[in-house]
Amino acid sequence: MLRVCVVGSGGVGKSCVTLRFLKDEFTEYYDPTMEETYQTEMVYSGKSHEVEIVDTAGQEEFTSFLDSSLATGDAFMVLYAINSLSSWNELKTLRSKINQEIESLGSKKVPMIVVGNKRDLEDERIALPENPEDFAASIDVPYIETSAKTGFNVKEAFQLMLRQVDAVQPELLLRKRTAVKARKQKDCVVL
Repeated sequence: MLRVCVVGSGGVGKSCVTLRFLKDEFTEYYDPTMEETYQTEMVYSGKSHEVEIVDTAGQEEFTSFLDSSLATGDAFMVLYAINSLSSWNELKTLRSKINQEIESLGSKKVPMIVVGNKRDLEDERIALPENPEDFAASIDVPYIETSAKTGFNVKEAFQLMLRQVDAVQPELLLRKRTAVKARKQKDCVVL
């Protein structure tokens, strides 16, 4: 199963983006997440893939959960809120942490995308020290903006994540899909 970690600082909308994608729901209520894991099937290039989405902790008091997710994730959606400079700065820190973790495990480049969430708050957008699209291009990852509140680009962001996995480590999709297929055949009972 492909393990996609949704990471970012507290309050950027990680849970909202995840739940909008999975259930097409949005809640205004903010309850800090320690860590939630969801399983779903996604179709990519005409094939079904089992995906585990890990909605990670954004609060400092839950960093041990985040560190565990960074060590076990296959791919990462790194979020910031377009109306928060601190979340942009945290995004850059998280990206470095992910790369350090991956390098320490001896892995190659990790599939990652940068997501600017809260597009519905366009009138509150803050000026960043650099253009997000240029930053993403400089680290060779895709960039997309979403709104968990309206659903804008949420499904597209998860599809973009699978495209990035396919581009950077396609064996993750092949290996995971093969394992799922073999498991389904094994569990089959003929009467």
